[in-house]
Amino acid sequence: MRSSASVSRSRTSRNRVVRNRVVVSTLACALVAGVTAGCGSSGGSSASSSGTIHILVYGDTGNTVEKQIVDTFNKTSKVKAVLDTIPGANYQQKLQTIINTPQAPDVFFNWGGGSIAPFVKAGLLMPLDSFIAADPQLKSDFLPSVFNTAVIDGKAYGVPMRGTQPVLLFDNKKVLADAGITPPATWDQLIADVQTLKAKGKTPIALGGGDQWPTLMWFEYLYDRVAGPGLFAKALGGDPSAWASADSQKALGMLKQLVDAGAFGSNFDSVKFTDGGSPALLAKGKAAFELMGSWEYATEKAANPDFTKNELGYSNFPTVSGGTGDPNDVVGNTNNFYSVLKNTKHPDAVAQFLKLMYSDEFVKAQLGIGNLPTTTNTQQFLSTSTDPAYDTFQYNLVKQAPSFQLSWDQAYPPAATTAMHQAVQQFMDGKMDAAAFIKAMQGLPTS
Repeated sequence: MRSSASVSRSRTSRNRVVRNRVVVSTLACALVAGVTAGCGSSGGSSASSSGTIHILVYGDTGNTVEKQIVDTFNKTSKVKAVLDTIPGANYQQKLQTIINTPQAPDVFFNWGGGSIAPFVKAGLLMPLDSFIAADPQLKSDFLPSVFNTAVIDGKAYGVPMRGTQPVLLFDNKKVLADAGITPPATWDQLIADVQTLKAKGKTPIALGGGDQWPTLMWFEYLYDRVAGPGLFAKALGGDPSAWASADSQKALGMLKQLVDAGAFGSNFDSVKFTDGGSPALLAKGKAAFELMGSWEYATEKAANPDFTKNELGYSNFPTVSGGTGDPNDVVGNTNNFYSVLKNTKHPDAVAQFLKLMYSDEFVKAQLGIGNLPTTTNTQQFLSTSTDPAYDTFQYNLVKQAPSFQLSWDQAYPPAATTAMHQAVQQFMDGKMDAAAFIKAMQGLPTS
């Protein structure tokens, strides 16, 4: 789904397969040349023998903080860290190519959940239990709902290293005020608001259906509100009966109700978030709401700063009457994570590097570029962020969440992404009924 940068959630390069090392070793040199100091001296085994550890990250504006933290580490460590970057659009594909070769990094950026599950299954990653036993703060200094995203089969395989990205219901305050409505606290209120806004000639909800993944957010939240996190956990665990359950069918019926009410207009599949289309509908007052990850704020601020300052509102997803899901649950991207290759030659140095992920320096630096870290000490620095009110709202939302559901297309293995996106889009388009949607979801690979 979404990257830590903002709009690249679709990540078409997520065909994550660990390729044969003999075939890819030559290709890996070409892929990482110019990214690392040199193919022969980069990565876990060869680089570590010369007294370095390589930290591989998604290449974007967030690298300024990662460079700062590496510099801090290198001031006191005999084993030096080298920061390598791969441009975001190619990150996952190139990671797959090198992760089982001598060019593999010691530590690498990921999204937790399904993004690392194949590597865990292949025995490539180091469980961090021993690190945590020696330094309990590697776990205790992070919000549990976030930290647990990188826990697989009861073992921790990642430490949070950027900022959280919950999905929020954004609104245009002026459009709501002109219509005499407020952000909906309940599903019934949302349906009523849709009718009111349509009567005012507005598109009630902006939706970048052309990207597919924004539509998925509606499924993620409704399934949670109706059934709680257990239904999806059961499906992800390989039990297809979860998709055919009464709660699943109820959620699908509510989604159809929303579409049939005209909540998204009639051409939402020709609109995209990634080209600025759906955010523009909200900012220009043509739509009242947009369900989107927290990066909506940065997107609007860059394109429409006055609107962001004066008229952009935000709230949690509405509650569902009779639903068993906790109204404080959230969905989205819990954070990005650092995971460790099992064959690193300097595990002690890696452990010392990971300690910096809960340091005051790390938190202040991330807040300084608009990211919201998920450490327990973040709260004391929120007043220094670019928008303290917005970041405080997000932080409290995540802190209080009993469950933070990782986006479905990140929780599932990458082989499931295309079929999942297509099923979601076709159901919302009316080209697939509930029975067909259930069948499609039951056919998704879970491992």
